[in-house]
Amino acid sequence: MSTAVNPDLLQERNRATFDPSQLTYFLYDGAEKTKRKRYIQNLAIQELSRMGMKQYATLSREEQYKQALQKHAYYVQTQQRLGLTDPHEKEHLFQAVLPCEASPLTLHKSAFVNTFAMLASEEQKRKWLPLMKEFRMVGTYVQTEMGHGSFLRGLETTATYDPRTQEFVLHCPTISSIKFWPGGLGKTSNSCVVMAQLISNGQKLGMHSFLVQIRDLDTHQPLSGVTVGDIGNKFGYHGNDNGFLKLDNVRIPRENMLMRHSQILPDGTYVKPKNDRLMYGGMTSLRAGIVGVVSQRISMAVTIAVRYSAVRRQSEIQPGGGEVQVLDFQTQQFRLFPQIAVAYATTIASRSISDYYQRVSAQIEKGDLQELPMLHALSAGLKAYCGWICMDGVEVCRLACGGHGYSQASGLPKIYVDTTPACTYEGENFVLMLQTARYLIKCCRKVAEGEALPEVMNFLKVNPGEKSRLDAQLFMPQLIQAYRHRAGRIAQEVSQKLQAAISKGVNAGQAWNSNSVQLINAGKAFSQLYLVQDFAQTVQSFGGKLREVMEALWRLFAVSGILNALGDFMLDGYISSQQAAMLQQRLLDLLSELRPNAVALVDAFDFPDAVLDSALGRWDGQVYEALYDYSLRSKLNEKQVLDAYHKYQRPFMESQWKQNKAAALTSRL
Repeated sequence: MSTAVNPDLLQERNRATFDPSQLTYFLYDGAEKTKRKRYIQNLAIQELSRMGMKQYATLSREEQYKQALQKHAYYVQTQQRLGLTDPHEKEHLFQAVLPCEASPLTLHKSAFVNTFAMLASEEQKRKWLPLMKEFRMVGTYVQTEMGHGSFLRGLETTATYDPRTQEFVLHCPTISSIKFWPGGLGKTSNSCVVMAQLISNGQKLGMHSFLVQIRDLDTHQPLSGVTVGDIGNKFGYHGNDNGFLKLDNVRIPRENMLMRHSQILPDGTYVKPKNDRLMYGGMTSLRAGIVGVVSQRISMAVTIAVRYSAVRRQSEIQPGGGEVQVLDFQTQQFRLFPQIAVAYATTIASRSISDYYQRVSAQIEKGDLQELPMLHALSAGLKAYCGWICMDGVEVCRLACGGHGYSQASGLPKIYVDTTPACTYEGENFVLMLQTARYLIKCCRKVAEGEALPEVMNFLKVNPGEKSRLDAQLFMPQLIQAYRHRAGRIAQEVSQKLQAAISKGVNAGQAWNSNSVQLINAGKAFSQLYLVQDFAQTVQSFGGKLREVMEALWRLFAVSGILNALGDFMLDGYISSQQAAMLQQRLLDLLSELRPNAVALVDAFDFPDAVLDSALGRWDGQVYEALYDYSLRSKLNEKQVLDAYHKYQRPFMESQWKQNKAAALTSRL
């Protein structure tokens, strides 16, 4: 394969108006850390190549599972060998080792160990954390059941305390109560943190977490009363053994209840937590982390699509003018450039929600729970909203690559099936958005009662008669105010509708259900406002040419967001029809303005070719050579004539010949 860079791609990089390395340094916290990232990733890529790792798409499901285990073991051992302690460096290594490839060990640290550490007492951590960290105990987090997921109170698995033996009896009483879907559960884990309904002294005490060993630590055989296995093929995540777990009166010691925030005393007396939300802190952590995951996925997808669109030449703009780069077509820019903006907006949001989570967690450690509701609402809303727009964006990128985007060689199908589960795991998105809306409604009531709000919620103090002052200059304050007005109006309107229904005697639950579509819209508007404000604040920290380009990208994000939900902004006359028409034209202007920098903007993400795993998104742009090479490696090409030809195709062909000859003979008679 040629080592030269495709001339079209080279030209794109030369025409950029800013230095993309400056943006890369922003994304990876400086030149030195970027250099360190590249060293770690290149080392892993080279070592994995020497180990003979095969391309993910060419493997069977069982082979994907085995290779994922091998890769994850390499990841942990390399982490230890290099002495990596920085979370970002660990993330860079993981990205190079398992790019968009599910691992059955991923949830061991992120869900099992972290949740245990968050909910266990100091005594419990001293006893079990060492075993978990040295992989003597390998585990996952087990909540979802066949019949219930996001609705925790509906979970049917029970943990009944027996004071005579000081044990809990864990039991799945129905088919719908069988635990279903946890990653790494089917074949890999020997232990898990199980969410179950606590029962003591005949009282149902709500959901609590229990450390449950499900397999022998030496033989790996399931323990008595435990039925566990893999759930079978899925849309994606083939390297992960998502599993089922049926517990049949399994007994565990009293000390296996995670007792940092609540506990059962030896006689069965229940000591409840200071705040019920403390019991679900692990979910908040995972949801904040998912924003970072989906932002990486859309960043990878749009890198592939933009580079390919710069290399691919198709059709003419002027008759006789010759084929042009697909990226020169306004329709292609209209599809892809907003996805570049989504990639940066969600990447920036992932950093801020992570920082916010760390800050609030430190407060919680000191007993300050004041910001916990806000963290819960924000993490739920961003997880849902970013999951939606990144999933949709990946599919837009795949479609923008035409027929080749359908091939596994493009890398896009793998990215897509790795992104879509984010809309359902760790909380189904509609359910999560309703949780965000519940917090918004509480804040609306505070506004009505004259109480103080967190600064980030002050947009709820909306002026009903306000009109937008937005003009063609697209000043940041006016665009942001449009989002503030829209989010505040929607939340206040649905809050008033709820209050009106309840005042007429409608049951509160029914009133909520009858307005749930608008409640979800309120949650979306709040989440989108957060992204717009967060993106704007970050852009203003840049300087020079980089700031000019990023301001244009931010405006594209803000303008396309308004146009995609134009009814919301025009419904009360805040934005006029003349302003809407102006925004439509300005969006097209922004596409033209960003055109010279499209490739530079995606290059700044700094994804190695091995991470993108894409024939279309290669750094050198040698797309067609890579596609041909991929096709040559198809397993169907290992033999020129397959057994299926002799067994099925040839006999079928001969039967048709005979049938046609017989028909012809009959017609002559």
